Amino acid sequence: MKHTTPTTLPPTGDLGGSSKGQATDNRATDNRAADNRANGSSAADHRAARRPAPRRPVLRRPPRPGWLLAIVLTGQLMAVLDVFIVNIAAPTVRADLHASGAGLQLVIAGYTVSYAVLLITGARLGALIGHRRMFLTGLAVFTGASLACGLAATTGQLIAFRFVQGAGAALMLPQVLSLIQRTFTGGSRARALGAYSAVLASGAAGGQILGGLLVEADLLGSGWRPVFLVNVPIGLALLAIGPRLLHEPADPPRPAEAQRPADAPRPRGEGAAVRRSGLDLPGLVLLAAAVLLFTVPLVLGQERGWPLWCWITLGLSAVLVALFAAYETRLARRGGAPLISPSVARAPGIPLAVIRIALGMAANAGFLFALTLHVQGGLGYSPLRAGLTFVPTAVAFGVVGLNWQRLPARWHAATVPGGFLLAAASFTGAGLALRDGTDGGPWLLVALTASGAGLSLAYSPLLTRTLATVRQQDAADASGVLVTAAQLGLLTGVAVFGAVFLSAADGTVPSAGASADALWVTCVALAGAALCGALMSLVRRVGHLR
Repeated sequence: MKHTTPTTLPPTGDLGGSSKGQATDNRATDNRAADNRANGSSAADHRAARRPAPRRPVLRRPPRPGWLLAIVLTGQLMAVLDVFIVNIAAPTVRADLHASGAGLQLVIAGYTVSYAVLLITGARLGALIGHRRMFLTGLAVFTGASLACGLAATTGQLIAFRFVQGAGAALMLPQVLSLIQRTFTGGSRARALGAYSAVLASGAAGGQILGGLLVEADLLGSGWRPVFLVNVPIGLALLAIGPRLLHEPADPPRPAEAQRPADAPRPRGEGAAVRRSGLDLPGLVLLAAAVLLFTVPLVLGQERGWPLWCWITLGLSAVLVALFAAYETRLARRGGAPLISPSVARAPGIPLAVIRIALGMAANAGFLFALTLHVQGGLGYSPLRAGLTFVPTAVAFGVVGLNWQRLPARWHAATVPGGFLLAAASFTGAGLALRDGTDGGPWLLVALTASGAGLSLAYSPLLTRTLATVRQQDAADASGVLVTAAQLGLLTGVAVFGAVFLSAADGTVPSAGASADALWVTCVALAGAALCGALMSLVRRVGHLR
């Protein structure tokens, strides 16, 4: 009996041949598979829709350089204001705390002394740890010390907190110039440095204006305390926004890193070795001692009658400066990391710039100090009126500092000597306008405006042109040197030209006429110092700055 294989009928009932039925069966199978995939895909899509979508990473824009400039210049303005703001409040501080003359002078000078001693140290710490981190650290110290100064109950407490406040400023201010150098380039750097210069020196007049306003207001019977407490809300605001809006510019590669392939492993311990070699502790000690021995006799010498120890310490300061220079040169030759690189100290423009910046700032501070003594003591101005007297100087300095780059390029070489000459003329004009014991009238306004414009022309272009010659990796050292020169210039100006004024007035200000005569002698000395700054433009070799 013959068996037959049963035929599987296709679902369509097609009775065609075997090949056709097989093809039809294959198509049916494919269709079912496609349906299953479609159903599975729909179910998978449905389950995926029920699951929360993964979060996409948020790409943050880098902070705008304008925010960085605004934050660091605001911090700088607070620190610079506190160099001068206590001058106007000094009589109220003395009456409230029953401070002696020496105690009051230490209240004023304690900030300056610690600031000058630690300034270059702050610049080096910024290079080692990070300029952003050190700026915020210094700002926190400065803000906390300002609160403590405003709450001080005794003269000793106020002196101690002023030293701490100066230390915070020394950690903060060097980072400002370094961050500007590393963030901005070309024309934007010149504009940023112009703003830096305007804030730095306008703070001298601005501090006296703000101090007079706050003391005159006598908020809630607090007297002098708001001159310190005003820093607290501003500092807290900067500390709140600074971590988000400040960024650390990338450091230029070291020579060894530039030669190493990008994927090559770093030798073990190299980072630690770099950090250890970066902090020049013997150099720090020598420099701090030299600056301290220089500043203390300048601050206390006038009140103590310039005793022998003042001259001895000044001489020792010069010896320590020579020892510091010799040690730094030797350390660099051994391949170490000196606090101030000899290559920076010998860089084109640096030596002469240091002298001229110190001279310009000394004239600025000396003029403001002597004129403050005259208008408050000789002319009997209130603190507010005395502070407002300096508005023309502050405005002119700020406007010129921001806009001198608009001058034709062929004039730029003449701005520094021209600024010193204009300052010399303005000092002479101010002395003549006030010499008869009156308020000087409109001629004093002209002289004060000219002094601000002249000193700004002498300072801002010099700073910009000097830093343009410094390598980016040397920005921290160069900024520390130049800012220290400016700070020591301010201290020297108050000490030297203040001594000239007080000596000419026989230590007192008995009348408007005697005070006017003392101011005239001081203005002649100031004009001579400014003329020296102008004549330095003839120096062709020192610092290679023409």
